[in-house]
Amino acid sequence: MPKLTAPLDLLLLPSWLVPVEPAGVVLQAHALGIRDGKIVFIGSREEAARLSANETRELPGCLLAPGLINAHGHAAMTLFRGLADDLPLKTWLEAHIWPAESRWVSEDFVRDGTALAIAEQLKGGITCFSDMYFFPKVAADCVHDSGIRAQIATPLLDFPIPGARTFDDGLHIGVELFGDLRHHPRITVALGPHAPYTVNDENLEKVRVIAEELDAPIQMHIHETAFEVQQSVEQHGERPLARLARLGLLGPRLQAVHVTQVSDDDLALLVESNTSVVHCPESNLKLASGFCPVERLWQAGVNVAVGTDGAASNNDLDLLGETRTAALLAKAVAGSASALDAHRALRMATLNGARALGLDAVTGSLELGKAADLVAFDLSGLAQQPIYDAVSQLIYTSSRDCVKHVWVAGRQLLEDGRLTRMDEQALHASACAWGQRIAGQHE
Repeated sequence: MPKLTAPLDLLLLPSWLVPVEPAGVVLQAHALGIRDGKIVFIGSREEAARLSANETRELPGCLLAPGLINAHGHAAMTLFRGLADDLPLKTWLEAHIWPAESRWVSEDFVRDGTALAIAEQLKGGITCFSDMYFFPKVAADCVHDSGIRAQIATPLLDFPIPGARTFDDGLHIGVELFGDLRHHPRITVALGPHAPYTVNDENLEKVRVIAEELDAPIQMHIHETAFEVQQSVEQHGERPLARLARLGLLGPRLQAVHVTQVSDDDLALLVESNTSVVHCPESNLKLASGFCPVERLWQAGVNVAVGTDGAASNNDLDLLGETRTAALLAKAVAGSASALDAHRALRMATLNGARALGLDAVTGSLELGKAADLVAFDLSGLAQQPIYDAVSQLIYTSSRDCVKHVWVAGRQLLEDGRLTRMDEQALHASACAWGQRIAGQHE
């Protein structure tokens, strides 16, 4: 740990400091110090007054927390936002989204869509996100340029996809990207087999072998709908989680996205394997896919993170709003008003997300030595008064509009609600141009 005799790069003085770890703690009259992109000081204002800093920032009325972690999404699909609303999942996917992707997705589409998604996420307090979409190298370039942190999950399907003619092509791209970015300070690479119903046993075996060789994470849509589970039983004689267990895919490196259907046997497999679940409540609600039993999973010891899914099925990348929905939905599903309280909901959107992505040693909580991935939420608004519990006010009364400042690895990427490294007007113009093309106005 760097000695505190040298000046800090930045000393932050918020009204509330919520480290997330230890759980349930809200610190007042405290400060946080940053040097070389890492947190090197957390202590009282009295202690902070004895330190020197190159810059000191008072954050009155602000709650300083770890940056939010969006553990699942398809960033470039932001350009399909609102394209095919109010349709069943199968119809939405097969009759609208897949044809649109076949027609429009290119490197330029992914570049522009990913940049738009990154900007939206930064403005909403997200400092790290997971992306599973085509042309992953292009997405990784966008992440590198923007300053945000991300996991890039290379999509893998049995049939041709944009940028990969075969499953093996996709796997080669993933392995190559993993090697290229192995030492990148803000980007990790995962393998992204799309779902049990789009990847056969032979190819899933390839994923398992390579993931073990590289020690790479795996992200996969699993148990998203009751139909998926029923189809698996009919075709394979077992539920998808049981099939994945048989193939050796379950484990701490697997990120199981959605998981709306959970039997007692499914729960036992998740617990025994230490598999993480990524909950996407608003996408599941909008597509009527089902309800992830978050409280049941949590009480059993399963690590549950939260994700937005893509903006084509959400329709936003608002993780604070997603977390509020998750907290409220968990209570209804569990039949208990005390299920997923505000502090645990914030943990789900921060440290649990980091743990799911294998980044909990780096980010997800405000602890000495971790990266200074931070968000300052402004709780001074009229609608947030009075404040008895700052975390409850954050989760239950606040919107992403209260995000004031964002830092990733100590670099400020949002200041007073304005992006510091991205051109908002250019992003807006680009998104509108794509919308006009896709809507058929300029075919």
